[in-house]
Amino acid sequence: MDFRTLPDIENFVLKNCSVPNGLRGSEAGFSTTDIAVSGGRISASPSGPEIDMGQSIALPAFTDMHTHLDKGHIWRRAANPDGTFMGALTTTAEDRETRWSAGDVRTRMDFALRCAYAHGTSAIRTHIDSRAPQDSISWPVLRDMREEWRGRIDLQGSCLLPVEDVEADSPFVETAKRVAEAGGVLGTVTFPDQHLETRLEFFFRTAADLGLPADFHVDETGDASVRTLRTIAETVLRTKFDAPVVVGHCCSLAVQEESEADRTMDLVAEAGIHVVSLPMCNMYLQSREAGRTPRWRGITLVHEMKARGIAVSFASDNTRDPFYAYGDLDMLEVLREATRIAQLDHSDPDWIRSFNVTPSRSCGFAENGLTPGAPADIVLFNARDWTELLSRPQSDRIVLRNGKAIDRTLPHYRELDTLMEPS
Repeated sequence: MDFRTLPDIENFVLKNCSVPNGLRGSEAGFSTTDIAVSGGRISASPSGPEIDMGQSIALPAFTDMHTHLDKGHIWRRAANPDGTFMGALTTTAEDRETRWSAGDVRTRMDFALRCAYAHGTSAIRTHIDSRAPQDSISWPVLRDMREEWRGRIDLQGSCLLPVEDVEADSPFVETAKRVAEAGGVLGTVTFPDQHLETRLEFFFRTAADLGLPADFHVDETGDASVRTLRTIAETVLRTKFDAPVVVGHCCSLAVQEESEADRTMDLVAEAGIHVVSLPMCNMYLQSREAGRTPRWRGITLVHEMKARGIAVSFASDNTRDPFYAYGDLDMLEVLREATRIAQLDHSDPDWIRSFNVTPSRSCGFAENGLTPGAPADIVLFNARDWTELLSRPQSDRIVLRNGKAIDRTLPHYRELDTLMEPS
């Protein structure tokens, strides 16, 4: 397939597409489907030329609900010295304090968005490091980028700061107001703290007062004693916080006693909390010790959560920064790696929803599906089943946005060279 197979016209029909049954139900396999496009939207009334797609797979555009666009692509100037979580924290902090001007953040963010767009992503939530004074630098950039990318990628921002900063007399209050003014999401990183319950209650009270949803980085560790996910769920239930709550990572859950993990997951389900797993980053960081083979995969209990009715999604997380040295905001890569790491195959056939439909609902994005009336935002692959799709990078995919094939040329890393020079 290439651009020449799709005419630049308003009305056409993609004949004989393979669409996963799991997008619309719980059946396995694919259905051969005709997709009619009219005026940039999927239509129930076929008209125009018919293009035989030869059972090529068609998926709705991807939603990447947990990224770090402000950190992305700093690896060449801020490499993780040992691949550990602490190495990532300290290296990123040093780079942020010395290099993250508005121009630097904007250039790297734009580069990342161009990559995601070319790969077929239509919506992104990014976390924004928001400890003052960085919040006053990065949030205006996010607002500008959201407007610049409107119509190509729907962009949300979630503030990111440690839970120890969540106090009534701290800069957190002003940061929360800044987030509200930007139409963002209130976020924090939780870890064991003697005042955790009090901090979380104030966090949720602040979010409720400002009308904000919540997004947490949670228990990103292999220490089984770290159980802040349960405290979050208990606090949501106790405070009756009714806006959407997302938790990411939740790694330590997978190394806890089953009875402990089961109790926590039951509470998460009862509280209606959404979960996002970041398999590539967690495989990179978790269980890393010099000279020792890692003993576990680093990800949370996605199968057990989904079985409880918890909304589970997968996302890219970090890209070419100290927390993850690789990646390109390609959600097909996330799908491919999540399938292997979490053994999504030989499992529920509707896991494909965790890369488009489910994260869109969790974040409040317009739902992306292949249904009449929806925008014709479609990713077409020269593969006919899962094993063909997930065995290759699918570099020849076609991305349709509003029914038009986009230019999928990726930006070259040389564009970032001037940002990588010594400060």
